[in-house]
Amino acid sequence: MTHLARRRMLAAATAGLLSAALGVATAPATAAPRTATASACKLSTLPYPADVYRADAQAIDPTGRFVAGTALRVREEGNQNLLLVWARGRLTTIESSLAENVADVNTAGTVVGSGWGDARMQPWVLRDGAVAPLLSPPGGAEPSAINAKGDIVGVGVDPDTGDSFTLRWPAARPGTFEVLDLPAGAVPQGITEDGTVVGTAGEFAAWTGWVRYPDGRVEALTVPGARTTIVYAAQGHWAIGRVNLGDGNQVKVRWDLRDGSWSRLSDELVLVTDVNERGTVVGGDRIARGGGSRLLPGGGAGVGVGARAIADTGTVVGFRNDGRVTPVRWTGC
Repeated sequence: MTHLARRRMLAAATAGLLSAALGVATAPATAAPRTATASACKLSTLPYPADVYRADAQAIDPTGRFVAGTALRVREEGNQNLLLVWARGRLTTIESSLAENVADVNTAGTVVGSGWGDARMQPWVLRDGAVAPLLSPPGGAEPSAINAKGDIVGVGVDPDTGDSFTLRWPAARPGTFEVLDLPAGAVPQGITEDGTVVGTAGEFAAWTGWVRYPDGRVEALTVPGARTTIVYAAQGHWAIGRVNLGDGNQVKVRWDLRDGSWSRLSDELVLVTDVNERGTVVGGDRIARGGGSRLLPGGGAGVGVGARAIADTGTVVGFRNDGRVTPVRWTGC
């Protein structure tokens, strides 16, 4: 299995868990305390085209002003991919055959994602209302994240060996990309505002976490006794992931990138998908601060909800599935 295929398998597993929503010692890392009251947490549906089969909000910028997602319009002549961008709640719909996956959106409203074309994954960027391809290696590439400066990180694949490698599209040199010096099979999952990159590397089922600092230093991101580590996202000085401690003990954790310390997240979190600069974590149908978590409203019998991303303001976006998948936003949680 290629490293790119492995990444797709992990993404599919996460998506499956989201759709189904239809005693360890820790180092002293702590997150910001919760300030919102339970009664303040509210769910609202984001506007979306009425004629689509499904729509999903997949990314939000740190300020909460911009949200991005995708929709699928089913037609007799073939399915049509749509890119959805909400700017302060106002929807813009963009038709693009490449708009299959949204990876991230930054504070300027720049969206990055990928789609299948010409027998490979094609990276793209949305700027000024238009989807444009990103330069990529012959084997294709998929962006993972973008920061406020416009630096983009993602994964490329060698068409001959199937090996994956980490790419950075630097904002200072538009139209170019560079390969970062990282462990074999490295797959980036997040980039912070200062250029710190986090991700996962290694062979299938033998994954290790890593962090690359702006000065080029690369260090392991794990916990004592971990057999495998998967890193999912980063923001501010926080990163989140999952570690396997053996005997089926899968623990969700949050790292402080300033010193590598870590803390265990609530076992109520079935999965973790995003973190904000305050260290607040979302995943599945829950939001977590410190060591506790709470349910996000909107789910119930026969109805699933899934949190995809969280802004520094605490606004969360994702989907609700009551037989039709629709984009939603939670505030005050």
